[in-house]
Amino acid sequence: MTSGASGTRRGRSPEGRAEVRRELVAAAARLFTERGYDETTVDDIAGAAGVGRRTFFRYFRGKEDALSPDHERGLARIAEVFAGAHPDEPLPSVALRAAETVFDLYTDDVEVARQRFSLVGTVPALRDRESASVHHYRRLLTRELTVRLTGYPDGELRAAVTAAALVAAHNQALRRWLADGGRTDEVPAAIEHFRRVAPMLPLTPPDDDPAPDLDAVTRRLERAARALERGRENRSD
Repeated sequence: MTSGASGTRRGRSPEGRAEVRRELVAAAARLFTERGYDETTVDDIAGAAGVGRRTFFRYFRGKEDALSPDHERGLARIAEVFAGAHPDEPLPSVALRAAETVFDLYTDDVEVARQRFSLVGTVPALRDRESASVHHYRRLLTRELTVRLTGYPDGELRAAVTAAALVAAHNQALRRWLADGGRTDEVPAAIEHFRRVAPMLPLTPPDDDPAPDLDAVTRRLERAARALERGRENRSD
């Protein structure tokens, strides 16, 4: 049995795919740190993770992606928080909860997070990849917030400014945590630091603002219902 076949077999279940991905990321972080980014090849990373080259490309487009957290999962979690939020929950609370979920991508494996932090600061290709990911989060948050601010004055502007503030606060808290050593017991403090952005968010409409568009409220309720239905289907599987 080849290592590539073993990797394919493990990748047949969601848990197996997550395991293979974690091993590839850990291998990339270790090799980039020990050998250098330019000196490490895709084949090196795949071999160190015990899988074949073809398996590697099932998870990443290239080695510059191999060190990234699972941003697709992070984006999906943000969308799920917005879709499943109760209509009566204040929007600042929903936005903060959604953004906080991304911390898990970095704190699941603290050692890799530390290595990534060091490497992103010195390797331009990794820094560019991280910047692109930040853009995706900001765009998603802007879109979700814009839907909920329909009918309010300057709703689109508030959504864009809030999304930028959330991303900036998240990145600042994360970098601060990692620069201080990235200790697991300090994660709650990092999240609390992030939450200090709450009073800065332009999400609370003035008293004379009109009520939000009823169509927008209906769309939110429909999205929440679809999210609950998907959750039930997943559990039944």
